[in-house]
Amino acid sequence: MTMEFTDRVTRVEPSATLAISALATELEADGADVVDLSVGEPDFPTPENIIEAGKDAMDAGHTGYTTSAGILELREAIADKLADDGLEHTADEIIVTPGAKQALYEIVQALIQEGDEVALLDPAWVSYEAMVKMAGGDLTRVDLSDSDFRLEPALDDLAAAVSDDTELLIVNSPSNPTGAVYSDAALEGVRDLAVEHDITVISDEIYKEITYGVDPTSLGTLEGMADRTITVNGFSKAYSMTGWRLGYFAGPEELVDQAGKLHSHSVSSAVNFVQHAGLEALETEEAVTEMVDAFEERRDLVVDLLAEYDVDVAVPEGAFYMMLPVDDDDQAWCEGAIEDAHVATVPGSAFGTPGYARISYAASEERLEEGIERLAEEGYL
Repeated sequence: MTMEFTDRVTRVEPSATLAISALATELEADGADVVDLSVGEPDFPTPENIIEAGKDAMDAGHTGYTTSAGILELREAIADKLADDGLEHTADEIIVTPGAKQALYEIVQALIQEGDEVALLDPAWVSYEAMVKMAGGDLTRVDLSDSDFRLEPALDDLAAAVSDDTELLIVNSPSNPTGAVYSDAALEGVRDLAVEHDITVISDEIYKEITYGVDPTSLGTLEGMADRTITVNGFSKAYSMTGWRLGYFAGPEELVDQAGKLHSHSVSSAVNFVQHAGLEALETEEAVTEMVDAFEERRDLVVDLLAEYDVDVAVPEGAFYMMLPVDDDDQAWCEGAIEDAHVATVPGSAFGTPGYARISYAASEERLEEGIERLAEEGYL
């Protein structure tokens, strides 16, 4: 029997970041010592108070279904958190999802259909493209590599790329894979274009709590953006809860109503006791601060180590990634780096920006030092 698969599946490729991670795991299973700088998750354990809250919730019997949008207490707590960021949303304008990736998927499915145009800022997280293609949308891409991944100098390019035909623009600040935090002037430029062309904007703020000396602005707080911005965030990165799968999105009630149909017919709801752990997470500050401080120290270490080999990088202001300039064939560079140096990175072409490799510094200082040293010894720096 030969199965025939749908266009929406065959038009996309598997996640490049997960593929690299799988290769690293395979090498480790064969006994290799791999310095994995490809990972997109904190290397810190989930804070103990959050774990205990999850256990307590299970002991209290919170193991059944919840309302599809999520428990009211968590949605109200998220609304309070968003209010602290300057965003006004009621609990009815929030859906809690099994991870922020599911939130993005539901939004794109609710808004984009065959032939609709979606604009991305490159380098862009790998799954944006796949989600748009699965919905049948067409991509318009704006390359930020010539401006050290800053958006403000590229606003003219963005203006040339969007039009009245653009249905959706996805903005991710702080950025995966660059760690860039877009300036207020850049976001105001986005606002002006979104209003001019009546574009809906997704503001992916999953790394908002991980920044170094800057306070990122939520796009939806700008005048004219409240009714056209969908804010996405979650618990994976800031609270080191990747495996818990807990995220959310907030937006206009009509969007929440429509996306809620997909949510209810697919995942039903986020896990009950995990939502209760999320309540505790929103009250956790000290552990987050300690983690961010450690990431900043690691960022500075990697920048200094690379400078010793005359490698200049755009210094990230957020998240825990940076883009390393490599050969034009970044795929071959990354494959060689993991095979020869046993250092795992992700090719920039996976993010729409060839000629770079993404490094994650969510690893100990010792492993970061070893990884850079191995790359240098094998001629990759």
